[in-house]
Amino acid sequence: MSLEPLTVVNCAGLVQPGFSLLELEGDVYLFGQKGWPKRSCPTGVFGVRIKKGELKLRAISFSNNSCYLPPLRCPAVAHFESRDGSPECCLIHGGRTPNNELSSSLYMLSIDNRGCNRKVTLRCQEKELVGDVPSARYGHTLSVIHSRGKTACVLFGGRSYMPPTERTTENWNSVVDCPPQVFLIDLEFGCSSAHTLPELTDGQSFHVALAREDCVYFLGGHILSSDCRPPRLIRLRVELLLGSPVITCTVLQEGLSITSAITTPIGYHEYIVFGGYQSETQKRMECTYIGLDDVGVHMEPREPPQWTSEISHSRTWFGGSLGKGNAMIAVPSEGNPTPPDAYHFYQVSFQKEQDGEASTQGCSQESTDFEDSAPLEDSEELYFGREPHELEFSSDGEGDTYNEEDEEDESQTGYWIKCCLNCQVDPNIWEPYYSTELTRPAMIFCSRGEGGHWVHAQCMELPESLLLRLSQDNSKYFCLDHGGLPKQEMTPPRQMLPLKRVPMKMTHRKAPVSLKMTPAKKSFLRRLFD
Repeated sequence: MSLEPLTVVNCAGLVQPGFSLLELEGDVYLFGQKGWPKRSCPTGVFGVRIKKGELKLRAISFSNNSCYLPPLRCPAVAHFESRDGSPECCLIHGGRTPNNELSSSLYMLSIDNRGCNRKVTLRCQEKELVGDVPSARYGHTLSVIHSRGKTACVLFGGRSYMPPTERTTENWNSVVDCPPQVFLIDLEFGCSSAHTLPELTDGQSFHVALAREDCVYFLGGHILSSDCRPPRLIRLRVELLLGSPVITCTVLQEGLSITSAITTPIGYHEYIVFGGYQSETQKRMECTYIGLDDVGVHMEPREPPQWTSEISHSRTWFGGSLGKGNAMIAVPSEGNPTPPDAYHFYQVSFQKEQDGEASTQGCSQESTDFEDSAPLEDSEELYFGREPHELEFSSDGEGDTYNEEDEEDESQTGYWIKCCLNCQVDPNIWEPYYSTELTRPAMIFCSRGEGGHWVHAQCMELPESLLLRLSQDNSKYFCLDHGGLPKQEMTPPRQMLPLKRVPMKMTHRKAPVSLKMTPAKKSFLRRLFD
């Protein structure tokens, strides 16, 4: 095993406590960041790539038939393998939005298309549930089990707000453990059923859930009512019979006192569990090997990597699994003066003990159970006049195969062109200059010349206020080589035909009232008022 520091090349502010790492067809995606329509990443899902100690995030788009996926922190995530023609997908249930709203929806995220130059399009669909629908919650787990040729999802634990009848002004944002019910969800028909077991007396959250065939193992967890982390291990066996399912629960004592742990697979139903907390103020620095077989569960302590001083002295940490025995952890940056990056990132690699033919499936709440997590940051980039995909480099003649060198040679085309003689944008050392930039420099279109050309806003020394204004009005822009800012011209405004106002016709118009008076009355009134 090894511990290596990671350098975040771009978008370091996107990795925040409560994020989730999803694995689809060998690729890892970061989920939990806000997205905006008509901007660089309306989905809030980013591809994760680690190469030579550098962490890069790449914006991922959704297909046209996808639904909206809100930014969710601390959701329940499960991996659904491809079976019987069903595509491989990730299941996302619940979670908490940056506005502290809880979700009760179930989303299915799958790969819709793979294009050239490592471009991936995802499809997000919301699965409508009927029956005993689980309430909105976060900090719970979702696992996929297989029994008698059928497949179902097991949902357990989590926290939610107090019932509406018990919420007052003082405890409006107070959370409680959800009732200790087990929910079985049929993904084919969307039927959900709730089951109450006598062995489960307390609700719990931020535990670890590992599934193998028809059994799910719940390890650790935090009970909010008693503020304890009992070292227990719960085995749940589900038999999907023709009538109603049969659920058997067994409480084992050889468990671990742990919450918010990171679980990474190293083999066929073999995992390494590390990280998390063993008390409110103490991190868990040990590593534990867990293996699942037909007999049961086997746990052995493993020697942890040589933690750095930043990790050992930090109060909090969080992370997620990168798959194949790798994981990513982050600790807050401390020092005086304050470091520019909010977190230090590390990659932990564990030696894979056994190669399995089938992929593992597991679910753990890879987040922190501290409520004072930092809010998500708004990071994006601007495009002017063209869609984002028109600025991307796409190789011809290679079909849909990805050539890694295409991504490294973007210095000659796309965003990394040499826009002028004094171009300041170097793809090797570039950092976001404007607050609206994300993974690529902002560009603006110069109207001079044959067909015009694109230039970097940073090379043109454009203030951010002017950059935003030029993106909103209909003014032409000329770069410094073609006259600069003083020679801007306005495009002729669109001619609008004046509206013809038709007066309303009164159907019943009354004639003016006229008084008939004799000359004697007129003379009398005139003398009276004179």
